[in-house]
Amino acid sequence: MPFNKKLESSWWALRIGLGLAASLAGLDKFFNLLTNWSLYLSPVAERFLPVSGHTFMLMIGPIEIVVGLSILTHWTRLGAYVLSAWLLAISVNLVTTGGFYDLAVRDVEMAIAAYVLANLTEVRDSARGASNSGTRSMHESARPVSAA
Repeated sequence: MPFNKKLESSWWALRIGLGLAASLAGLDKFFNLLTNWSLYLSPVAERFLPVSGHTFMLMIGPIEIVVGLSILTHWTRLGAYVLSAWLLAISVNLVTTGGFYDLAVRDVEMAIAAYVLANLTEVRDSARGASNSGTRSMHESARPVSAA
């Protein structure tokens, strides 16, 4: 059964949106053009870090870039699951700052979107695999059997 065309466009929208958002947020950890990312690090979390908040943000920037790129490439499902968990952890961090509740809610919603992308990717891959294996079987059965 082929993947529904409306679901296909939704899958692409989530994939591009979430992949770019994660990559750009990770890249911006080095430039702070969108915001000063260190402001969003909870003092509770910062107490447990062996480095400064700024250094920590510089360390997680490449991780976010890799997660975003994984969503945009062949590892969409894995990247989306990682992003979903990552965004939930960020939400917990934001709540423990004593503020930024609006951003915490937004990140929970983005985590749900990433989870949906991972699930849609599983369904899409299954549908594509079933149609590819069905096509392959038809072609293989039509081939003449060579004498050994």
